[in-house]
Amino acid sequence: MPMGGSNRVVSLYLPLWPTERIRKKLGSAAPDGPLALAGREGSRRVVMSADLAARQIGVTPGIPVAKAQALYPDLTIIDADPDGDRAGLEALALWFQRRIAPIVAVDASGGLPDGIVMDTTGTDHLHGGEPAMLEAVVRRLAESGFTAKVTIAGTWGAAHALARYGRGRMVIVPDGGIPDALSNLPIEALRLPATVIEGLRTLGISRIGKLATMPRAPLTLRFGPELARRLDQAFGRVAEPIMAVRPVDPVSVARNFAEPIGAAETIARYIGKLVPALCEELDARGDGIRLLDLLLHRVDSQTQTIRIATARPVRDAKHLSRLLCEKIETIDPGFGIERMELVAVLAEPMEVRQRVSSLIEEEEADISGLIDTLANRVGGESLYRFAPVESDIPERSVCRVPALAPDDGATWPAGWPRPTRLLSRPEPVQAMAELPDRPPIFFIWRGIRRRVKCADGPERVFGEWWKGDTELTIARDYFRIEDTSGERFWLFREGDGEHGETGSQRWFMHGLFA
Repeated sequence: MPMGGSNRVVSLYLPLWPTERIRKKLGSAAPDGPLALAGREGSRRVVMSADLAARQIGVTPGIPVAKAQALYPDLTIIDADPDGDRAGLEALALWFQRRIAPIVAVDASGGLPDGIVMDTTGTDHLHGGEPAMLEAVVRRLAESGFTAKVTIAGTWGAAHALARYGRGRMVIVPDGGIPDALSNLPIEALRLPATVIEGLRTLGISRIGKLATMPRAPLTLRFGPELARRLDQAFGRVAEPIMAVRPVDPVSVARNFAEPIGAAETIARYIGKLVPALCEELDARGDGIRLLDLLLHRVDSQTQTIRIATARPVRDAKHLSRLLCEKIETIDPGFGIERMELVAVLAEPMEVRQRVSSLIEEEEADISGLIDTLANRVGGESLYRFAPVESDIPERSVCRVPALAPDDGATWPAGWPRPTRLLSRPEPVQAMAELPDRPPIFFIWRGIRRRVKCADGPERVFGEWWKGDTELTIARDYFRIEDTSGERFWLFREGDGEHGETGSQRWFMHGLFA
């Protein structure tokens, strides 16, 4: 099997990063029209980056600034800031490292830094699967004002090529699908030097699929080893390690091995040695672990990773070791591991808690250990609790928060009881009521006709006018209803029963009481 067959690498391409970063930095002072960034190539002043509006009028990177100004006199030109662009990408890579995967780096493999690369092997389930993970990445960037294309594949080379030369905004290449995905892409997607690209096109070779079927020896003799190396990296025959970005001055410990290790028991034994050493350094700083990465560097230049997260800052070596050891079965040691590295990606100050005497009051049970164990098994997003939100609209009055999030003091309305189960969205019912302010006589929900035995209400709920003009006049009348079989429901009429501008006057099921 080719190397990388089970690996998953994400390439995030940010085609307009320099101009979008400048616009975000300038804020309200940013120009309204097309924007280009200029720099020097030798003695010439040329366009280094251009936003979408500038490209639409013919201003593209590489053209002289004088020509760009002639094409569009009102074009705004600002000096390029490559150092700021690189620093911004590094900060973005650190942000993704804390939220998506342990191995994240700035992608400058194509010559210029224009994106992010992430090794997400074994981490997608923590984010709801690969489609949900990629969609969340693109959405968060779009919300911040950045255009992005993203691809996940078995190799860095394939993901990089498809993110930049593929047609989709979000592409997922299944295991074994790299040859088909790359075959019709231009040879420029292989990150080859310009001289090699020019030479290949002179021979009539413009697509990767045709290049991949040609004899290797004549190509290497004519163009050098770089061509074969890039092909092998893209197809997974040669490893391409990702040098992960690291926080400034992280707490870390490492162990090198004269002889590579691979047995699960041996890995567990050295975890038991590294974690206490890390906790000692954290203790000196007064910090505790929130996000911990174990990097296992193999002899074939591949890196296996284990990531654990904690709900609160933790410095308990036994607890951290147990969380790490539970994931040893996910490690593929390959031909052996030559270095183990433990990195505190995120550490926070430990809260000093005074032990309460049992003679005064009963000590509150600490379930953080259980929360950590469950969260690292099923994913942090899958473990949560509900908390109240200040809103009169029932479906807006609740939100998901982390299991151990502090209580902010908000409460649900105490005047009227709320159902034990609130439906994710109100479901329409057929109902018959005698008067506008009276509850239904009967209703039909999910195909079952139910006769009302008794009811309480109405509870009038108005729209939140500050959220939009559409809610200025709307209203709902809620009723607690018990049917003849003893089941209790929470129904509402959309509107006040008399005025059309308050709602459709239709009935909906919104919750069930215990």
